[in-house]
Amino acid sequence: MKRGKLRIYLGAAPGVGKTYAMLSEAHRRIERGTDCVVAFVEHHKRPRTEVMLHGLEQIPRREMEYRGTTFTEMDVDALLLRKPAVALVDELAHTNIPGSRNAKRWQDIEELLDAGIDVVSNVNIQHLESLGDVVATITGVRQRETVPDEVVRRADQIELVDMAPQALRRRMAHGNIYQPDKVDAALANYFRPGNLTALRELALLWVADHVDEHLRAYRAEHDIHHTWQARERIVVGLTGGPEGRALIRRAVRLADKGAGGEVIAVYITRSDGLTSASPQELGDQRALVESLGGTFHHVIGDDIPSALLDFARGVNATQIVLGVSRRRTWQYVFGPGVSATVARESGPDLDVHIVTHDEVSKGRGLPMTRGTRLGRSRILWGWFVGVLGPVLLTVLLDSTAPDVGLANDVLLFLTLIVAAALIGGLAPALASAALGSLLLNYYFTPPLHQLTIADPEHIVALTIFVGVAVSVASVVDVAARRTHQAARLRAESETLSFLAGSVLSGETSLDALLERVRETFGMESVVLLEREGDIGPWTRVSSVGEPRRHGGPLIRPEDADVDIPISDHMALALSGRVLPAEDRRVLSAFATQAAGLLDHRRLVGEAEHARELVESNRIRTALLAAVSHDLRTPLAGIKASVTSLRSDDIEWSDEDRTELLAGIEAGADRLTNLVGNLLDMSRLQTGAVTPLIREIDLDEVIPMAVGGLPDAHVVLDIPENLPMVRVDPGLLERAVANIVENAVTHSPENEPVLVSAGAIADRVEVRIVDRGPGVPDEAKERIFGPYPRHGSAPSGTGAGLGLAVARGFTEAMGATLSAEDTPGGGLTMVLSLPPVAAGPATATDLPTTAMT
Repeated sequence: MKRGKLRIYLGAAPGVGKTYAMLSEAHRRIERGTDCVVAFVEHHKRPRTEVMLHGLEQIPRREMEYRGTTFTEMDVDALLLRKPAVALVDELAHTNIPGSRNAKRWQDIEELLDAGIDVVSNVNIQHLESLGDVVATITGVRQRETVPDEVVRRADQIELVDMAPQALRRRMAHGNIYQPDKVDAALANYFRPGNLTALRELALLWVADHVDEHLRAYRAEHDIHHTWQARERIVVGLTGGPEGRALIRRAVRLADKGAGGEVIAVYITRSDGLTSASPQELGDQRALVESLGGTFHHVIGDDIPSALLDFARGVNATQIVLGVSRRRTWQYVFGPGVSATVARESGPDLDVHIVTHDEVSKGRGLPMTRGTRLGRSRILWGWFVGVLGPVLLTVLLDSTAPDVGLANDVLLFLTLIVAAALIGGLAPALASAALGSLLLNYYFTPPLHQLTIADPEHIVALTIFVGVAVSVASVVDVAARRTHQAARLRAESETLSFLAGSVLSGETSLDALLERVRETFGMESVVLLEREGDIGPWTRVSSVGEPRRHGGPLIRPEDADVDIPISDHMALALSGRVLPAEDRRVLSAFATQAAGLLDHRRLVGEAEHARELVESNRIRTALLAAVSHDLRTPLAGIKASVTSLRSDDIEWSDEDRTELLAGIEAGADRLTNLVGNLLDMSRLQTGAVTPLIREIDLDEVIPMAVGGLPDAHVVLDIPENLPMVRVDPGLLERAVANIVENAVTHSPENEPVLVSAGAIADRVEVRIVDRGPGVPDEAKERIFGPYPRHGSAPSGTGAGLGLAVARGFTEAMGATLSAEDTPGGGLTMVLSLPPVAAGPATATDLPTTAMT
């Protein structure tokens, strides 16, 4: 039976219209004569979605009882019996009621597809299993219902249903998604603009990757090897030489000329693992290309031009950027070079850019000979075996077995040559071959004890002996050298792998890195040195261990056994033993990482200091603004009232006198509050605010903070089951009092201020909601600064420093204070407090319809 096809509407966020789009598709198919039924669709009491169900055949749901409650689920058996051409199934990630035939709805859909029924379904991006942690980090809500990515990727069609965050929030505010009593909570939490923007980006990126997979699969299925220039993909061929940085920058400039350009850097090494490229240089080039938005790849291939072209066509590249060959002129007799070969064989679908650079014709450099890597002891033993070995063997054979035969003598001498090559390299083996041929001629080839040869067959035998000896020595030396290099490269890769792992894991301990260097290279001490200028004294930034041979701590790179320059004013110094050049190559990577960790540590300190300076300057500005304005206003009112009362020209009635006295009292109260706020700001500025953090319930503090206001002006909604919070009760009371007073000041007389609280993800939020004129987005941060009067607020209200003090106290307790729009008009202050026992929220923290 032919398997059915699956079409999925992938939503960027709840409420973007997936179900509506699915039902619209059903109507279109019915108009075309397709047998289409509704297997399971949840309209969530949304009028427009409910209307779309009219005219569609709906399969009755199966009722199930669980823990005394009746639930309805999709009736898979009824669908298999009805067997329509197309079935509409809502909420792909839904978890079925315990006792159902399948645990998940997507498993029900698999049965329908196996039965040959086409299925149209939908799912939101946050329900994909691979994105669970990312979505929880963004929204603070852990999705309990997920679907494996592979289920969605196997769909025959995936259509993205998207909507701008602002439009989705307007749809929410108009009541098109949730019931009115749930709108405010949803807009303030899950449906924040930042959350919606991040979810939208996740959806777009996931769909783009899916489209790219389909494109690659289609090209492979139809055996398409030429490039489809859907977008510019530029491959940069790197050799590990210093010219790579210029090539990367040139490729980035080419990519910037077209929309959506992508840069892919690739380094190709031979399969034997032997390369003369500098790991440090490759690491620097990798960091450069990734910092510019590209990607880095390491590919193995013996034929470098073919491997590069295969890689470029495999990633559907449109251009290749290569550097002019660094080979010297005489080296071109061995071939045209990689750049010319790639340009010749690229074909019409790939543009090849050959870029000149400063390293042209400077050569690649010669690889080190094996002798530089073998110790003196091994070289001496090699010469001993290669020179003295044949002499001792000749004495032994001549005295004990003179008639063993020339063939056996040749084999015994050949064995010594192989041993010399293994131990000391090619030179002792060649010397052994030359000496061995002379000894064989003199002692074992007639006429004996003469350098002449009577039998022509013996001439051929000795000639073959010399040829075989040289060949075998060369092969053995190459094999030994490659074994040595492979072992060394393996050790280097393990060391560099650790270094890369420490970078990726975010380790920032400089001492730990230096200790690792000391242990890895077996040194006595490792010191990171730095100086101010070119001739200034060196200072020890960080060190581990102490040298035992220098009589004191290292204070100059010249005193160390090994010094690795990092920059003109920084060096890594090691004492204990002299390292070979190969070790220095790996050590350079550690030195670069040490410098990076030092820079990071300093930048963190500078950023913290700059933040303190900015905060201090903001508070100082607030103080000056408040003194210049808010003190003058109540003083002027008090002086005017007092002057009027003391005037002899006017006879004041009792009512007028009472009113003037009330004005004086109100002005004095305003001055008292203002002076209190000024003192609080001074405490904040000088760092004299020391919070006394303890665990309390919000219902112990919030009622006291609003106690001085008339009951008609404030409505409290503080649930009793809220978790306790860790705050300073006094500072929290002052902060809430200032915020509520500001909200009451700007709210209409018939609209009380709502003070509510709730647990959201890993925090507890106190929300102070007013129905005043509100504040535009660009002014939401300014209201916490100096003299933040906004719009048409009457001159007598004067926001003063109330909100600035509230934010200062809030941040001193480790909490946050921010401003949001009130749905329907007004301003909402959100005070986010740390709970005593924070834990990840689940989907039950939101209305159930938010997860569909």
